[in-house]
Amino acid sequence: MKRIIMMVLRNLFFVPYGWFMLNWYAGHVDDYPEEKRYALLKKIDCKANTGGNITIKSYGVENIPSENGFMFYPNHQGLYDVLAILDACPVPFSVVAKKEVGNVPFLKQVFTCMKAFIMDREDIRQSMQVILNVTKEVRSGRNYLIFAEGTRSKNGNHPQEFKGGSFKAAMKARCPIVPVALIDTYKAFDTGSAAPLTVQVHFLKPMCYDEYKDMKSTEIAAEVRRRVEETIQEYGGWD
Repeated sequence: MKRIIMMVLRNLFFVPYGWFMLNWYAGHVDDYPEEKRYALLKKIDCKANTGGNITIKSYGVENIPSENGFMFYPNHQGLYDVLAILDACPVPFSVVAKKEVGNVPFLKQVFTCMKAFIMDREDIRQSMQVILNVTKEVRSGRNYLIFAEGTRSKNGNHPQEFKGGSFKAAMKARCPIVPVALIDTYKAFDTGSAAPLTVQVHFLKPMCYDEYKDMKSTEIAAEVRRRVEETIQEYGGWD
């Protein structure tokens, strides 16, 4: 909470404009192309990070596929994760978010601007429809992010099990799977500290369809998690 307050106080002149524009775009989402909506989100995100004493170090941006229609699979540490990736990623993407965070103020507007899908994990029929919708969207050339752990880790930089079902959309779309390793993002909002913070976002080499087409979803999940864990260990995030 301290960091969020600092983000607001250090951007007092920008906040009214940024909040108005965010709500305007969210309320008229079909009137603006994805690139323009994404540019607004990045501008707001950059202001928030500067005000909140957060520095984003991004690695492997060159691994992001040059053609749209791919999926990010990062480890999940907290509410700040999407904002960290948003800052680091130069190309627009959307997300699949769980129902519990779909109504969090600010994130709600961000997700609306991204045309995100909100998943109710207790509703199997609705969850399956979300997977089908994401598959269709990715095939049409949009990029998506899914947190394969399902919920954020309570152990900081130590990922939980990646769930195989999270990879069904990628398998159906036959799209590149881009593992993403997040380091220290949990420290932004989940520690109560407002001290200067550096977080790392690592875009790993994508798994193309030919690489995983003969694998089960649980095997893909285990492999993506392994790559993410190795990167976290290599870059000093294993505490």
